[in-house]
Amino acid sequence: MRKYDQLVVSLKEKMESGEYSAGMKIPSIRHLAAQYAVSKSTVIKALDTLEREHLLYSVERSGYYVVKTKQPAGKQDGTWIDFASSSPDPVVFPYVDFQHCINQAIDLYQNDLFIYGTVNGLPSLLPVISKRLMDYQVFAHPEQIVMTSGIQLALSILSTIPFPNGKQTILVEQPGYHLYLQYLQKNQLPVRGIQRTEKGIDLIELERIFREEEIRFFYTMPRFQNPLGTSLSKQEKRAIAALAEKYDVYIVEDDYLADLEFDTKRDPIYSYDQAGKVIYLKSFSKIIFPGLRTGAVVLPEELLKPFSEHKRLIDIDSSMLSQAALEIYLKSGMFERHRDRMQATYRRRSKQLVMSLKDDQNAYQLGELEPATHTHLRVDRSIPMNQLILQLKKASVSVQPIDRHYLSTYQKDPILQLNIWHVKEEQIIRGADLLKTIFQQSVRY
Repeated sequence: MRKYDQLVVSLKEKMESGEYSAGMKIPSIRHLAAQYAVSKSTVIKALDTLEREHLLYSVERSGYYVVKTKQPAGKQDGTWIDFASSSPDPVVFPYVDFQHCINQAIDLYQNDLFIYGTVNGLPSLLPVISKRLMDYQVFAHPEQIVMTSGIQLALSILSTIPFPNGKQTILVEQPGYHLYLQYLQKNQLPVRGIQRTEKGIDLIELERIFREEEIRFFYTMPRFQNPLGTSLSKQEKRAIAALAEKYDVYIVEDDYLADLEFDTKRDPIYSYDQAGKVIYLKSFSKIIFPGLRTGAVVLPEELLKPFSEHKRLIDIDSSMLSQAALEIYLKSGMFERHRDRMQATYRRRSKQLVMSLKDDQNAYQLGELEPATHTHLRVDRSIPMNQLILQLKKASVSVQPIDRHYLSTYQKDPILQLNIWHVKEEQIIRGADLLKTIFQQSVRY
């Protein structure tokens, strides 16, 4: 065994035994090089390998730390392949980095963090967010930005406040974001759907709806849509912005996975908006961790006052501590390193999944060829969905249909969502082979 491999194995053993416990800083590169009689470059290569496997986490000018991971009670062993979970894998959370940011935020802002803040957000954070949004081709003044306790709060406020166009109905994609659909139906708000498929949205139908119906706003996920994983084309986004201006309809653009975009030329609808009709939503939950509960909303001037007033009545202000820590995280350069790491991780996984599934599509149609964290399989209607899911479960593969992503009155298509948040690269080929095998058996029977 090479010295490099021996070092990797030895460090893993120390972590498994508890000698290097969760959150602990491991010995320096110089110390490890002397201890194992190897070069510093060999140590760095081994540490980089362990970091890619999310066993270690590096902190600039500090060193390497053991990632803290908790195994939920009853969690399946390594034979279980989870294509169902849509939440980020805790193993990639930037625990140590963000802990430093929280500690620094407390030291820097002290008592300001523990009193009620401003409705629109921590004043020093808003310019930082404004600058960050430029990376997504969203050019907005800090005064246009409101920080919220997650994007779901922003959606609930937008669904409640009156809009200048005086219209009532909310248009949503079908299938679409399930929690928002449930919110709309639970509160009996006027809502209708428009079909979205692998080919995108029927722009002729969208124009007819805008023209003939009283649409307040159209809620859409142009990038890596949940649950399909597809993205709208430049032509579609440009057309949607033009239709919004023509028919006085607002667009609520949920760009929750902007940070995992592989194509730097793929811009949001907001970048094509000439009439101030696009409301841009940016979440940090998926890229950092869900518990952060911090999102940014870019609003046109006429909606700033009603949005802020309503937010003050139901939320007072969003967590100042979370916002201060996020500000430090963004300004320090830690965010870019974490984002690049996640982009690389999920790009490898997504490419592996697509390569493994695209060869055999007799019983299903594969979604977009370059997904970020999820794609979908459109199943032949002749195959009983419940039976298929049960057979996959027996083979230790967890999947779920997208039924919950439809309004209760909308016809549901036989589609399975495939998430790779919790599926490691070494599991993907085996998982894809099991999927193909079960599908082939279903077609025969």
